Amino acid sequence: MTSNPPPLQIHALKAACATCSLRELCLPMDLSEDEIDRLEDLIGQRRWIRQGQELFGAGESFHALYAVRSGFFKTCVGSEDGREQVTGFQMAGELLGLDGIGSGRHEVSAVALEDSQVCVMPFDELEEMAAGMPHLQRSLHRFLSREIVRDHGTLLMLGSLRADERVAAFLLGLLRRLQRRGQRGDEFVLRMSREEIGSYLGLKIETVSRVFGRLQAEGLLEVKLKQIRVLEGERLRQLAEGCS
Repeated sequence: MTSNPPPLQIHALKAACATCSLRELCLPMDLSEDEIDRLEDLIGQRRWIRQGQELFGAGESFHALYAVRSGFFKTCVGSEDGREQVTGFQMAGELLGLDGIGSGRHEVSAVALEDSQVCVMPFDELEEMAAGMPHLQRSLHRFLSREIVRDHGTLLMLGSLRADERVAAFLLGLLRRLQRRGQRGDEFVLRMSREEIGSYLGLKIETVSRVFGRLQAEGLLEVKLKQIRVLEGERLRQLAEGCS
C-alpha cells in the first residue's frame, strides 16, 4: 500500500496562501500581507486523502477546519440499518469541518471521492486569530452562513421539487460552484456516483438514471458516463425552478 505523502513543513508553506489560486474563495480579499503571513504560519500541514478514505468520521472529536485545496469530498451519515445518507458534496475552495463547531464532535463523515488535498487549520488557534482580525472573522461567519443557506435550500428541494426538478437544480448548483472556481463553459465531470446523487436528493438510483436519460432525450443535456454537458441552460434553469 502506498503511504500518504508527509505533511509539508511550515517553511515550505510560506507564501502558499498568497499564491494559491483558491485564496479568494477561502479567505477575505482584504487581508494585509502581515495577516496572510500569520495565517500561513497557522496552517501546520497539508494532508493528502486518498480516494475512499475518511478525512474525519462522525462522532470524532473536532479539532480543525479543512480547506479543500484539490479534489472532491462527500459528507455523509450512517443510518441504524447500515445505509449511508449523503448530506453534501465539497470541492476545491470550500471548507470542511464546520459541523463540529457547535458540539465539539463531527456530526458527519467526510470521505474523498478522488485523491484530494486539504489545508489543516487548527480551530482554537484560528478562532483566537480571528478575534483580532475582523476580516477573517467575517469570512468564517460567511462560510457558516453559506452552509446554513445551502442546508435550507436542500430541505426546500427535497420537500417541494419533483425528481427531474431536483436533478436539474443539483446540476445547475454544481455548475455555478465550478464556474466560481474559474471553470469556463458548461461541461463538467461528476465526481460522485448516481447512487450518491440519489442519496443526497432523496431519490432511488433507478430514478436518477431515468431522469438523466430523459433530460438527454429532451436535448437539455449530453451525458457520457460521468461527463455532463449542458446544452440548454435556460430550459434546465426553468425546470429547476418548477417553471416547465
